[in-house]
Parts: sequence; C-alpha cells; structure tokens
Amino acid sequence: MTSWFEHTPQFNITLTAEQQEQFDVYERLLLEWNSRMNLTAVRDADGIRIRHFLDSLTGGLIPDLDVSGLKLIDVGTGAGLPGLPLKIVYPDLHLTLTDSVTRKTHFLQAVVDELGMKNVTVLADRAEDLGQSAEHREQYDVALARSVAYMPVLLEYLVPLTKIGGRTICFKGDNAPNETAEGAFAAEKLGVAEPTFIEARLPDHDRQHYLVIYEKVGETPTDYPRRPGRPLKKPLVPKK
Repeated sequence: MTSWFEHTPQFNITLTAEQQEQFDVYERLLLEWNSRMNLTAVRDADGIRIRHFLDSLTGGLIPDLDVSGLKLIDVGTGAGLPGLPLKIVYPDLHLTLTDSVTRKTHFLQAVVDELGMKNVTVLADRAEDLGQSAEHREQYDVALARSVAYMPVLLEYLVPLTKIGGRTICFKGDNAPNETAEGAFAAEKLGVAEPTFIEARLPDHDRQHYLVIYEKVGETPTDYPRRPGRPLKKPLVPKK
C-alpha cells in the first residue's frame, strides 16, 4: 500500500524519517483532540493525511520558503494548517500561528510542545487586531491562510501583516481564478501587485488546488484592516 509520504516529491518535498515521525505524532494528537472538540470536519486518518497534510505541503511549490529565519504567519490556522506541516518540513521558519478560537490555540500549543518546535508563537487573536498592532503590522515575509475566507476578505486579513517586498499567499480551491478576479479591487487598495498562480493536484482528488501569490509593493493604508468583523460584513469590492 502506498504511503501518503510518497506523494510529497511532486511538491518538491522529500520527508526524512524524523519528519515522518513528527507527522505521525501530529496526526495522533489531531485525532485525539478532534474526538473531544471540533478542530476539523475531517475525522479519519486518510482524510487528514491527504486533505490536510498533503494539501498544506503544496506549499513546497512556493519558492524560497526554506530561507533561514523567514518570518511566516498563518492566519485562521485552525488545527495548524498549513503552518505546522510547513514548519515540520522547514524547521528554520519563524512561525506565528493565530486563531481567534482559544481552545484551538491550546491544541496548537500542545502540538508545538510535543514536537519540541522552536521559534513558534501561538496567538489567540483576530487578524484585524493583529493588522493594527505595531508588533505585527507589516512585519512578516509571508502571510498566508488556507480555507479561511472569500478573497477580498482574506486579503484584508493578510496584506496588512505582510512587509513590503514580502508575499501574501492564499491557498484556494478550483474557484481561485474567479475569486482572484473579484479580489482585484482589494488587492490594489491594500498594496499588492497582480498575483501569480501555482497549480497543484492532490492524489485521488479531481478538484484543482491553487496557491495565489501576491507580492506586496506598497504600504497598506492605515485604515486597513478595519475593525473586527467589518471585512466580512463589508468586503472590499467595487460599489455597484
């Protein structure tokens, strides 16, 4: 039977034995905690390996994530996806995981502690608040998220956290081209250039996956992000 580990080379990743063991521990903790609380709707091991771990590891197609000391923030990370899988593969990352649900951050800290990870910060905060904090605003080389929000909303969460010259990266499904077109107004207003697309396909899944990568080329106006809840209620789209 083929192990899911054997699929990682298509994403420019070859896992060491130690990294495979780390994923096994992560999987065990995720299954244990998910039986007590709602971390993810995917509750079987095969689903976690393919739909969560491998999907996160499509990030291996992103250039230069293995730069030592790279500062990456994963917004709305939930069960630690894609941030924790990327940290396992690229241990030199300086990773910040943030989620507004405190019980999820307790799980994240448990995984970080169990795996003995260094240079990982876990925060129970909303993206809107972090984006207006001097400690976090425009401080990250990479700000990314997976399955969090509609593109115009997601850009308002992520772009204010990204430093000029850094990258905002959105993990999206097969509707990515349409969402990206709908996010063009927000992208221009927030200070990022036209995006590039990287396509990825998971084993035994027909749906296309995309990494949508925006380079930040200018400062984000201080009005953004707006107060918590406002981006979701009033996305940055052109007025009709």
